[in-house]
Amino acid sequence: MTRSPELFLRRRNQVRKSLRARRFDAVVVQAERNVTWLTGFSGDSTWLVLTQDSEVLISDFRYITQLKEECPGVNTLIRTSKTKLLQAVAEAVHDLKIDRLGIEGHVVSLELVEGLKAELSEIQVDSFAWEIEALRTIKDREEIAELREAVRLAERGFQYLKAIVTPEITERQLAAELEFALRRFGAQGLSFPAIVAIGKGAAMPHYRPAETPVSASPILLLDWGACTINGYRSDLTRTLLTGKPDRKFEKVYRTVLEAQQAAIDRIAPGVSCAEVDAAARNIIQAAGFGKYFDHGLGHGIGLDIHESPRLSQNVETVLQAGMVVTIEPGIYLPDWGGVRIEDDVLVTRHGHEVLSSVPKDFESVQISC
Repeated sequence: MTRSPELFLRRRNQVRKSLRARRFDAVVVQAERNVTWLTGFSGDSTWLVLTQDSEVLISDFRYITQLKEECPGVNTLIRTSKTKLLQAVAEAVHDLKIDRLGIEGHVVSLELVEGLKAELSEIQVDSFAWEIEALRTIKDREEIAELREAVRLAERGFQYLKAIVTPEITERQLAAELEFALRRFGAQGLSFPAIVAIGKGAAMPHYRPAETPVSASPILLLDWGACTINGYRSDLTRTLLTGKPDRKFEKVYRTVLEAQQAAIDRIAPGVSCAEVDAAARNIIQAAGFGKYFDHGLGHGIGLDIHESPRLSQNVETVLQAGMVVTIEPGIYLPDWGGVRIEDDVLVTRHGHEVLSSVPKDFESVQISC
């Protein structure tokens, strides 16, 4: 997906408004994802110095060609191998003749902060933490298109995986097959290491795939996502049943599904994250499973797999059009297994749109192998 230089200029100008509002002359952007969002550069070890009317990417020899290809129109400063990144940044900032500099205090180490202050003793250095992430919360048209593509790729991977499930195949083999399929379909790779959990493993929300075969239990939980070439990530979960359904599984599954739908129905501009969380949590509690669902309901997605906003019990952040969030309630029963259902949802001007379309009704999750 081609992205124009004007797209990144618009984003940098958003940050400039924040700089003016907080009376900063410039900011050093260190977080890789933030550098990518503001310039299109996909490499590492590169910082962006952004002022009210200029910008410069400070990098090294390895990225000369890549910077030209990915960041046309953006000034670059290529340091030699004899010059440390911190020193190059300090020299660039000195030349700008500014009084107050922002740094991403939530990203940099204390050692780096002290080093930067020592190099720039005549300049006031203060934290400019989370400001860019706050802007990234509202996705623009290009980002929403990227996330649609990430969901589409994830759904193709899921259909492939369902087709190759056999009693003998293991969790690790399924995870490897999924990553290979996504790359073959055009993804950069997985959004994160896929969770493939069979039986008791499904009771652990962040389970790591092992050598357990599908035949060990009829419960198969898959939490996965695809990362596009431009770095945008989807995040989906389905819980499948590879054997004969019993009353316990059906009750747990239908409870989670009802809870998820109630939360999705609540999504709209002006609604708080806590309200959406409560819509799902109240149903799970009423069914007697409250203590078996003690993580947040969901989170934003984008260049990072976990972004703002967080949908949780104590988060009063209000949803706005352009946010894309996951809705992923679950019930986890030790020594038995678990059920989680997750979809990616766009907050629209008048409500919401579920971006993912993998079937999740009780009948559709029963597969034969």
